[in-house]
Formats: sequence, structure tokens, C-alpha cells
Amino acid sequence: MKSVKTLLAVAVGIGAAHAAFAANLPGPLVTPQWLKAHMNEVQVVTIGDGVAKMFSAQPQMKGSTVVKVGGHVPGSLMVDFGDIRQARVENGVKLKALLPTAEFFTAAMDKAGLDSGKPIVIVPEGEGLAPMDMGTRLYFQLRYFGEPASQVALLNGGTAAWLHAGYQVDTGAAPGAAGSWKAGKEDGAILATLAEVQHAVHDGSRQFIDARPTPQYLGIVRKPIDKSAGHLPGAKSFPTDSIVSTKDGVTEFMSAPDYKAIFKAYGISHSMPTTTYCNTGHLASGAWFVVHEILGNRDSKLYANSMNEWTNLGNPTVGLPG
Repeated sequence: MKSVKTLLAVAVGIGAAHAAFAANLPGPLVTPQWLKAHMNEVQVVTIGDGVAKMFSAQPQMKGSTVVKVGGHVPGSLMVDFGDIRQARVENGVKLKALLPTAEFFTAAMDKAGLDSGKPIVIVPEGEGLAPMDMGTRLYFQLRYFGEPASQVALLNGGTAAWLHAGYQVDTGAAPGAAGSWKAGKEDGAILATLAEVQHAVHDGSRQFIDARPTPQYLGIVRKPIDKSAGHLPGAKSFPTDSIVSTKDGVTEFMSAPDYKAIFKAYGISHSMPTTTYCNTGHLASGAWFVVHEILGNRDSKLYANSMNEWTNLGNPTVGLPG
């Protein structure tokens, strides 16, 4: 029979392991240097569009500039962006790319191999806004489905920043074991529902930020997924070319003072109750990340189903005459 001292030592060891897994991340954004130093304490999750193809090729560098991202941070779990949103029928209309149910999202995370109880660092490709916003959309959904802020972060600049820092990538297959992650209590404080958006548009109680390219905001261009062009009545434009900064092939989110200056230029408040939107909640998740996580505005929400739901269910838009 094991001694009490031995059992106590085992218990202390297990407790220490759990404590390490529960360690808080330094903030919503981490650097490649931080991630490199804490690889054993976190789950690294690479996200992209068609992960199997996009993250198997060798990267290409030209001096200190990332020309093309390839591979993934060693040990990464892999999530395909197409797996984290869901097609459903809403009010009799079939809609694509909606916020998934808890069951759907849990299945996607378990398929990728994610476990509960260990901090998560999300790694997008890091070349351009759209890949970075794949990371923020996954970040938002993990937060919405119960992960605390202290347990989820984004690698600023993604795989491109990792390469630019001089670290090696892996081009092998992702781990194949299923995970044990489970969705928790949904956080309605960060999600805007259709009814909430309708109410706020009517009474002007919230600021709306449109995170799409300017031609879509103006109604010059309409995405096929939307039934009508233009923007929500009263919405302010925070266009795609102002949300991130790219240097040496690495796309990164900027600092809070930078965004305050940008918002001032666009006539956007950084502190009033705010809802961000785009076509399907992809680009708007990046705008929400800026407002909620970088600027610290806790009364900010993502309208995850965005213009896709809004226009296809017959709600009004404002834009240039067709």
C-alpha cells in the first residue's frame, strides 16, 4: 500500500499540473516570443480556410519579408473555418454561415482535438485581414460558448509573425485524437440577436459599426449572400483597410491609442454601446475584437449573423440609389 506521503505527493503533482493548465494568458493578444516560451502550457489552434491544403506547403521568405505562409506552429491542432459556422433555416429562410448551435460547435472543436481546461492560443495564417478575422471569429465563438477571457488569446500576426520571428514551422499532419471540449453557458452580453438589432436601429440606443469594404457599405457592391445592398440605418463605416496593419508580410492588430485615433477620424465612439456587423460576422468579429478586447468597451456586441440574416429576412438598408 502506498504511504500517505506518497499519495500526498501525487495529489500535489496533479494539482500543480491542473494549476499550470489553468494559468492565465497575458491578454487577448500574444507575441510569437511569448508563445514560444509557453508552448507546453497552452493548446495551439491553427485556423484557416481549407486547412489541409493551406498549411501543408513550405513557407517562402524574401529577406525579412514573409512572401507566402506555409506550414503551422509545431503541435498545432487544426480547425477549418468552414467547420465553425452552420447553415440553418430561420423564419422559413435557409441561411448559410450562421452562428452555430452549442452542439454543432462542440462537435467541431472535439473533431479538431481541443480539450477543456487548458488555455487556448489561436493562430490564423496572418496574411491580410480575412485570415486574421478567421482567428477572431473562432475567438468570439469560444468566448460566447463559455471560455473565460483569461483562457483564450490570439497570436498577433499569426503564422506569418511566427515565421518572421525566426521560428520553424511544421508541415506534417495535425494530431488525430478527438478532443473533450464542451460548450458552457452562452454569454449573451457579447452577442447581438436580430431582435436586439431591430430594436436598437429603431431607437438609436446603440452605435453600429460596419466592418465591410467601403463599396459594400455604400451599396455600390452587394455580396450574393445578401438580399439587398447598403448598410444598417445610422451605421458608421470601419472599413477593412483600417482594421489591421501589414508590414513585411505580417498582418497585425494595432494598439488602443491607434484605434482611438482611427475611430476619431471616422466619427466613431470608442466607448458608447456598440454592435459590429458585416455580411456573415466574419470581418465584424475583427471589429468586435478591436472594440471589446483592445479598447476595452465591455458594452460591445457582435451581430454574428449580420447582413446575411438582416437582408434575407426583409429588414431595411441604406445606400446609394440602385
